Amino acid sequence: MGASKAASWATGTAPNSLAGLPTGRIGMLGGHLMRLLNRAQQREVAQLLGPLDGKDVLEVGHGPGVLLGILARSARHVVGVDPSREMRALAIRAHAAAIADGRLDVRPGDAAATGLPDGAVDLVVGVNTVAIWPDLDAGVAELRRVLRPGGRLVLSWHGGERPSRLSRPLLLSEERLARIEEALRARFPDVRRTPTRRCTVFDARDTAG
Repeated sequence: MGASKAASWATGTAPNSLAGLPTGRIGMLGGHLMRLLNRAQQREVAQLLGPLDGKDVLEVGHGPGVLLGILARSARHVVGVDPSREMRALAIRAHAAAIADGRLDVRPGDAAATGLPDGAVDLVVGVNTVAIWPDLDAGVAELRRVLRPGGRLVLSWHGGERPSRLSRPLLLSEERLARIEEALRARFPDVRRTPTRRCTVFDARDTAG
């Protein structure tokens, strides 16, 4: 699957090759920077997810794979999809043992086209990707499709109670945050917006099952 340079629904501009849709040498550099700069956010989201014993998990837009590694320590099985070949390479290199053990699978894909069958996972998580999707509603619809009854979708973006100085230019307006919440409420009966220290997290749950 080729990486798409379609414009973001939130900004109307195409994602850049450094961090938006990492490509080539500059993308590899961006991946290494994200591994360092976003680590605190990944840990905050992981803590919010809680215990994952016995759960099958999908991470959308996993980047260099920091959260993938955390998820694979406790979940039954983890699938990571990312449209960037460079990010998939970094994640595969970082988690070769988990992949060899069958606990982790890294594949091409994005929020609107995961490649998974209906009802494949118990949890979907995406950190710092939702605002750069080309189509917000298509992404939410696809992630809802791959969830089992009673499943959970957690989407996080830069923000929270004390956003870092580097992330402040990336913060979304209240209008954009409300748009994410609206898209989730169209498909989930229970949607909550929760600030962590560095993240604004949308937690959507299917109360069936």
